[in-house]
Amino acid sequence: QVQLVESGGGLVQPGGSLRLSCVASESTFVMGWYRQAPGRQRELVATITRAGAVNYGNSMKGQFTISRDNAKNTIYLQMNSLRPEDTAVYYCNQVPPSRSWGQGTQVTVSS
Repeated sequence: QVQLVESGGGLVQPGGSLRLSCVASESTFVMGWYRQAPGRQRELVATITRAGAVNYGNSMKGQFTISRDNAKNTIYLQMNSLRPEDTAVYYCNQVPPSRSWGQGTQVTVSS
């Protein structure tokens, strides 16, 4: 079972930026960032293959950038121009996701 540790969240003002990190205990072919806002279902934000091919969820392309460092078993999510509706707990996991989730990292966008 892959262990996942997310970090980098916090409180940021609208228009601000954050960079999230996720360290995995082992390498997997496709990794992704997910988020879950209060009262909403978890949604897929972005995915990246081991070779670096990326895909983004609807309306997230251009605002978010996913990347990975295979040598460190780490994926990143650069989030720019953050809006209050981006407030959520952000998780990383394989794609499709395993049943084992990390603790996530809280991102709060508020003035």
